[in-house]
Amino acid sequence: MSDDHVYLSLAEGHDDSDARWAFGTGFEDPLYGVSTAVPENVDRAELAACCLALADDALVTAQRLAEWTTRAPELEEEVALANIGLDLLGQARLLYARCGQVDGTAGGEDAYAYFRDADDFRNVRLAELPNGDFAFSMARLLVFSSWRLAHFEALAGSADPVLAAIAAKGVKELTYHRQYAAEWVVRLGDGTEESHRRMQAAIDQVAPHLGELFAAHEARTEVLAVLRQVTEAAGLSLPDAPPSAAGSGREGDHTEHLAPLLAELQSVARAHPEATW
Repeated sequence: MSDDHVYLSLAEGHDDSDARWAFGTGFEDPLYGVSTAVPENVDRAELAACCLALADDALVTAQRLAEWTTRAPELEEEVALANIGLDLLGQARLLYARCGQVDGTAGGEDAYAYFRDADDFRNVRLAELPNGDFAFSMARLLVFSSWRLAHFEALAGSADPVLAAIAAKGVKELTYHRQYAAEWVVRLGDGTEESHRRMQAAIDQVAPHLGELFAAHEARTEVLAVLRQVTEAAGLSLPDAPPSAAGSGREGDHTEHLAPLLAELQSVARAHPEATW
């Protein structure tokens, strides 16, 4: 494997020996020593809304990744997808906790994750779509992680020290998520005739959702550069990104797929709302 391989070059600038480990497997607290006071120059409502939306993105994506457990093509991939999901779940927990600190919502992380209805969620719609085949899930993960990585790189300079610390940790995790997805997109796109067909179909399905992502956080230049690099290496064509969003999960405009996902995710907590574990 050459050093200039597409998915190795994507990791340049983010070299970290712990980047492949799931959230919670290490002992370093990303918020250790970070002041939780909201700076005076930070709008509390905007900060809470940002944390909530990013947490919802992570929670819903983690749930979709969890659905690959026992269904992934190989045991190694099942473990990898579970670890990526745990990374995102860890990000969601930190972001929900910060949101609660800022807006004063009682109940902590559980109140946000388990006791809101679909209309109250603010995740992007790409996250809630059914997994489809493995090619679709890899195309979605590539797009989502590329966009979220660009978003977190910007947020690492946030005026809010807690959000900045969460983003800085997330950058390391998302770099691996993007690398993992890129590996599979290249492997399938440059594989058999059938795997190439499926991978191209997956890219075609995911591309229309780029408009919503860029409306939520403008990272068109960075994200499209990554997607072009990967698809060209895979022998795939990247459709033009739509200039605007056809709908926005940020505004509570979701697909019919979110409510069933949340019903499964929230079923135990709602059946036993006062339970402790």
